[in-house]
Amino acid sequence: MLSGLLIVLLPLVLGYLVRIRSKGLQNLINRAVNSSVYLILLFMGISLAGLEDLGSQLSRLGGNALLLFSITTLFNLTALWWLSRRLSLQTGNSPVVKDAPTSKLAAMQGSLLLVGVVAGGVTFGLLTGPILGEALFTTADWLAEWVLYLLLALIGCQLRNSGMPLKQILLNRLGLAIAITLAVSSLLAGLIAAPLLSLSWNEGLAMASGFGWYSLSAILIGDQLGPLMGGVAFFNDLTRELLAFILIPLVIHRHTALAIGYGGATSMDFTLPVIQQHGGVACVPIAVVSGFILSLLSPPLILFFLSLSA
Repeated sequence: MLSGLLIVLLPLVLGYLVRIRSKGLQNLINRAVNSSVYLILLFMGISLAGLEDLGSQLSRLGGNALLLFSITTLFNLTALWWLSRRLSLQTGNSPVVKDAPTSKLAAMQGSLLLVGVVAGGVTFGLLTGPILGEALFTTADWLAEWVLYLLLALIGCQLRNSGMPLKQILLNRLGLAIAITLAVSSLLAGLIAAPLLSLSWNEGLAMASGFGWYSLSAILIGDQLGPLMGGVAFFNDLTRELLAFILIPLVIHRHTALAIGYGGATSMDFTLPVIQQHGGVACVPIAVVSGFILSLLSPPLILFFLSLSA
């Protein structure tokens, strides 16, 4: 477990040690992060194409993902609604951010594109698998792991150069409370969902520890539990993001903690523009802190739970 944890956290830490002052280089890193996510999901789709009896396996994947997502969402929304009633977050008078997405469809296009990339990988695997054989799927798994390490290093670099020091993050009471509430409620949901998914308790906890970071959870879960469960983890976390885009404009002024927290780790990147647009700039540091903490928690928790015996 320690070796696996070190392999995952080492690139994140090494990336965090790199300080970059050039805006052009920071923009290049941001584009590389996006490209790495697409590559990982493409390789995951190719791995899915290597499953035997793919049709029934995909049906099982969809059913399991829907079950895990439904239970997790119920626990998350209940816990975050409870937290929203106890936290005083005033956002109504905050200015909004210029040029942020103004429609749910515009915000969701990126997430829908990710689904298309996975589907493209499955199609490519089905077309070339009979020609290239098992080597195609083995190579796809290997490449996905190495691209993940690169992605973690780039994300570590992003976190270091985000302009928000660790002291400020750790002292942000609201962001910390939201992150802990989301994490605990997700883990409780994983425990409940485990027997329904024919998983052991620790595997259920691992499945629930992605907190919306679909590229990470898909690879780490898939490496240990197979591409089918990796696909379940991916669609569970991606569907969280899609629902967050819909929920944020509807509830952010009445239940701000719920709107910020439900997106999980994505509240510091993919769902942040929607939070900015509809909640105002007062929500930004809270969302970044919450997403930052959940992003740091996810890799060690997934690996820790997968290392435990049932």
